[in-house]
Order: sequence, then structure tokens, then C-alpha cells
Amino acid sequence: MNIDSVRRHLRSFADVEYAKFMAKYFKAESGDLAEGDVFLGIRMPQIRKVSKRCCNVPLSMSEELLQSKIHEERMLALLILVEKYKKGSEEEKDQVYQIYLENIDAVNHWDLVDQSARFIVGPHLEGKAMSVLKDLVASHLWWRRRIAILSTFYSIRQNSFKTTLEVAKMLLCDEHDLVQKAVGWMIKEISKRNLEVAEHFLNEHYANMPRTMLRSAIEKFSTTKRKAFLVGALSKRRQ
Repeated sequence: MNIDSVRRHLRSFADVEYAKFMAKYFKAESGDLAEGDVFLGIRMPQIRKVSKRCCNVPLSMSEELLQSKIHEERMLALLILVEKYKKGSEEEKDQVYQIYLENIDAVNHWDLVDQSARFIVGPHLEGKAMSVLKDLVASHLWWRRRIAILSTFYSIRQNSFKTTLEVAKMLLCDEHDLVQKAVGWMIKEISKRNLEVAEHFLNEHYANMPRTMLRSAIEKFSTTKRKAFLVGALSKRRQ
């Protein structure tokens, strides 16, 4: 299967009206989050269907798709790379990871990050030094910072929370709502597995969290504790 046939297969699911909705939903207008993105109007189940059929294409083809301006082509490329990473040898995993890093600015919206970072970056950096994550956290590009925190989801699923909490601490004052939501989401995931660890972190840092981050982080707490955190944070900000 060559890249033209892959693209034709993907486009067979295109929906013009849904493409208009996606462009508005993902904010593709000039100056907005997805400026420059082109949408075909293809739903995720259909992209997954294509990815399963194309999972054996060469890595070079996946990389070419990842460099596309078409949002769904980049998503397709990432889904293929995720499968290649899961099933690949150590050498193939390294190749997938390098392609991901070299094209990281193509992973530039929340859906692209969420479908890839925890399955490629997360497992690849497990047990290694945090230098890559720190570099991502320090980026002025919000999607790189979201990749940093979302990649730690892999560790959370191994019931290891240290890396997530370290990255979350570095991102406590992040001004971008899509990073704030991601940090809160990861704290919530920790709370689903170990409420005590999440609560201890929140007790130390809730006063410095943006409200968007805090609201997401405390979703699994009792109504009483949620209210206490929110009221407490409001009180601290007024002081």
C-alpha cells in the first residue's frame, strides 16, 4: 500500500459538513489554536479503522503523513506509530520515538497529544532521567508542555506517581487552559488509584493552581472536599 492509496482510503470517509464542524470545534481560524489545519471531516472510529489496515506501512510513510497539514492524516500517522511502538522491537521502538520527537510540532493539538504521548513518549522515558520532560515543560509551545504531562499517564497506570507529580509541580502556574486541564486530569487519575497521594499533593499546592486545573484535579473527591478546596483556594487568592 503506497501513500496515495492510504490517503484515498482515508478520504473515502470524508464528510464536508462534519469538516466544517471540526474546523470550528478545533478553532482552525487565523490566529486561533489550529490555525493552518485542514479538516476532512473524518471521525475517530473511521481513522482507527484505516490505521488498522495500514499498520504495516513503512515508518517513512508514517512520517510523511505526520508532516501533513491535514489534521486527520496526522492523527492517522500517530495511531500507526502507536501500534508500531507497541508491537515493535527495541530498535523499532527507538525509531518510532525519534520520529515522534523530530516531528513533535506536528503533534500540535490536544487530541493528537492525547492519542500519542502516553503510548510513545511515556513508556520510552519510563525509568530514565527527566531531562526530556523538563525540556518539554520549558517550551513556549503549549502542546509540548501538554505532551510532557500526558506522557506521565503511562507511569500512573503502573501505579507510579513520582514523575507525574514532579511535572505537575513544574506546570502549576501554566497559563494555557489546555495544559491546566491536562495537569488536573493527571492528578485526577492519581486520585482514582491512590486518593491519599493526590490529596497530599493538593493540600500542598491547591492555592497556587489555576481554577481550571483544580476543578479537574478534584473531580473524584467527595462533594465536601471539593467544596473545601475551591473555597480555600478562593480565600487564598483574596489574601
